[in-house]
Order: sequence, then C-alpha cells, then structure tokens
Amino acid sequence: MRFDGEWWWLLAEAQPKEPPFWTFLPPIIAMVALFYLLMILPQQREKQKKDALLNALKKNDRVVTIGGIIGTVANVSGDGKEITLKVDDNTRIKFTRSAISHKLAEDAPKDEPAKS
Repeated sequence: MRFDGEWWWLLAEAQPKEPPFWTFLPPIIAMVALFYLLMILPQQREKQKKDALLNALKKNDRVVTIGGIIGTVANVSGDGKEITLKVDDNTRIKFTRSAISHKLAEDAPKDEPAKS
C-alpha cells in the first residue's frame, strides 16, 4: 500500500459539517423558560404575598419577626415604615416593617403553656 502526500484530505472531507447555529436555540430557550417557571415566578408570587401581608398589618395583629419574637402590633408609624410590637405588658419594641416574618393565625393561643 502506497501513501502519497494527499491521503489526509480524504479524512478531512469525510468528517460531518457542524450544524447551523439556530439548531442550538430551542434547547437554550427551553432551559431559560424552565428556569423562569421553576425559580423566578414562585419567588415573585411569594414576594407579592409578603408585601400584601405587610401592607395589611394593623393594630392588635399577632406577628412573628424574622428574629423569632412574637408580639402584638401596638402601633404603625404614619409613614408605615416602623411598627411597634407589644411583646409583654411593659415591653414595646420598634421594628422596621420588613422585619416582620409572618402573621399568626387568629385562633392561635396567646400565652398558653405547652402541655406535656
């Protein structure tokens, strides 16, 4: 078998051509859409719920702060940025509105000791 200098051209011509760029777009678009549906959309919904909760806070609502403090809303400032919580009979603490984690249910027991 004789090899002359032109045999490697046959190998180069036998390789398949690269697919066009637009064939890669549908999987990329699908991944972006999936990321949006699974990550961004639920976070936006949760933020909307929390904003609605914080805007609806009023006096005598029982809430929990992000630090775990349970109290009753004693006062909401005029601009709505500060909330004063009544934690105990003589204890009131000021918090920013964003420090409120969630509102406790209306039927939750207030200061009932745990049963063993």
